[in-house]
Amino acid sequence: MKDRVVLLTGATEGIGKAAAREFASKGATLVLVGRNEAKTQNLQAKLQNSTGNPRVETIIADLSLMAGVRATADTFLSRHERLDVLANNAGGVFMDYAETSEGIERTFALNHLSYFLLTHLLRDRLTSTKGARVVSTSSGAHRQGRLADLDRVAKNPSRVASFRAYGDSKLANILFTRELAERLKGTGVAVNCFHPGFVATGFGQNNAGLMGWGMRVLAPFVARTPEKGAETLLWLATNDEAGKVNGEYFMDCQVKRTTSRGRDMKLAGELWRFSEQLCGI
Repeated sequence: MKDRVVLLTGATEGIGKAAAREFASKGATLVLVGRNEAKTQNLQAKLQNSTGNPRVETIIADLSLMAGVRATADTFLSRHERLDVLANNAGGVFMDYAETSEGIERTFALNHLSYFLLTHLLRDRLTSTKGARVVSTSSGAHRQGRLADLDRVAKNPSRVASFRAYGDSKLANILFTRELAERLKGTGVAVNCFHPGFVATGFGQNNAGLMGWGMRVLAPFVARTPEKGAETLLWLATNDEAGKVNGEYFMDCQVKRTTSRGRDMKLAGELWRFSEQLCGI
């Protein structure tokens, strides 16, 4: 990986942090994107010291805001002429409904639109880099998603979020992957997504009630380690055989079947056009 450039979002916790250690140890030029400046810079220093790799950089941005996504892309493009791996990994689950300052439901904004817009803005770097990969973190929770009414997903008048909003966003990751793979056919860019499994991280612990309790109490006993959760991300980003697969959903380095909604290319096209509208493309 010494001549390769990796952009990793959601880098400071969980599987993102575990993947960052591996990318850095393999000598990649690694660009960490994080919202918390102190935490992101602390991770940068630790990785540089522990791996001996000085080529670890940071970009500080709130990716739930499309302005933050655009700023991230601008900063990256000003620094690098190639992009070998774009790892769309930032995400969260919010049981309470909230909209961003840009007027979009925050789960959908962070978990889907940030992937969509960042990939769009970096598309030319990806297609001009031989053997580039786009890897997006989805989830088995996509089985709870429907995306039955896109307008309500982006801004729900009932002001209800719940776990369905998270499921919708993870279904969107799969449909985005399939549609992007179609649109990038012939460019040599491999586009795939994956389910890391139930991983013991800080994920979901921001919530009150049963969700937060379950993540805090049960996770240490039944969840995977972040390192195990990151295995498929790393495999999709670096393995030669993985580079020959396109538009698929993986778990444990194997293609897995999604729900019928996750294979609905008509819905994928509708989601793509809707996402363009929301992002002002």
